Amino acid sequence: MASASSGPLSVAPATERDWELVRSWAAEEGWNPGLSDARAFFAQDPGGFFLGRVDGEPVSAISVVTYDEAYAFLGFYLVRPELRGLGHGLATWRAALAHAGDRSVGLDGVPAQQDNYRRSGFVTAYRTARYVGEVPAPDGPVTGVVAAGLVDPVALAAYDAACHHADRPRFLAAWLATPGHRALVRVVDGRPTGYGVVRPAQDEARIGPLFADTPADAAALLDALAAEARDFGSARIAVDMPESNPAAARLAEEWGLEPTFETARMYTGPVRPVARERVYGVTSLELG
Repeated sequence: MASASSGPLSVAPATERDWELVRSWAAEEGWNPGLSDARAFFAQDPGGFFLGRVDGEPVSAISVVTYDEAYAFLGFYLVRPELRGLGHGLATWRAALAHAGDRSVGLDGVPAQQDNYRRSGFVTAYRTARYVGEVPAPDGPVTGVVAAGLVDPVALAAYDAACHHADRPRFLAAWLATPGHRALVRVVDGRPTGYGVVRPAQDEARIGPLFADTPADAAALLDALAAEARDFGSARIAVDMPESNPAAARLAEEWGLEPTFETARMYTGPVRPVARERVYGVTSLELG
């Protein structure tokens, strides 16, 4: 455990092994991080993770994952509680944000930090609520939902690209294959009409993304993903639903899920449009 020190802060790239410590910090903050989320984001941008150290001890962290020449996402902005108020967070922020270059940067900000983000040039686009609860087990297999491995990967990548601000084939390949992640696709008339992933997390199983053409497609996927979560021991799920798709909140209410907290999706500049009506659950508040 780091203690207050008069030594200078140094910020340097972090390794995937380093990030296990940061994940534990996020768990202490109640963020309920996925147990293996970092693997796919390191596959996307291994240089996008940073640790601040004082006298060699980690005290702060941030991620700035780049996706293409136009878009990056900032997350995991953390400072150890006993060392807050000393300027370590802002110094870490400034050092890491340079990694984004001229890209527009997105983040999901908690209410307490949103004014600070606005002062740094971020503008609110919409709000996202985390819905949590227990979905009843289905009576049997959900019709039309199959494992992602049975679907043409090119078609699945194209579906994902329509719902995200940048193409992310490296991330997607890793996210679907990460041990513990269960990826399912809704298929109608031979084509994908939605897909989702559920994975073990610190507390409730996390679902993300949850992309679907229609509320019926989303409901079928949610049903099947919740069953997968039960298979690895979690009766409760958590899914982060954007208010930019009102059908998402209606689906959550129909399934008896309850909102627990909210964040604001914010950007520093223009981003590629997405099919908002398909986004029932974002991939990860911490990593985009």
